[in-house]
Amino acid sequence: MEVKIGIPSVPRELLIETSSTPEEVETALKAAVAADGGVFVLTNVKGGKVLVPADKIGYVEFGSTEPRRVGFGNIL
Repeated sequence: MEVKIGIPSVPRELLIETSSTPEEVETALKAAVAADGGVFVLTNVKGGKVLVPADKIGYVEFGSTEPRRVGFGNIL
């Protein structure tokens, strides 16, 4: 699943490909925001971790879980 994190002071959004479910991402985000000085932690598909201070997050967008298609094969 693709997760985009927008940070107000950064011109580009963070794009993370994760194997977590949308429910797991939402639970982790809620816990980080609820904790004073919390950190939002996501694990990407290669096993690396991305840590973002919860108070710096402007928005989080969940992408689709199906892979993107490339080429002319997706024209019906």
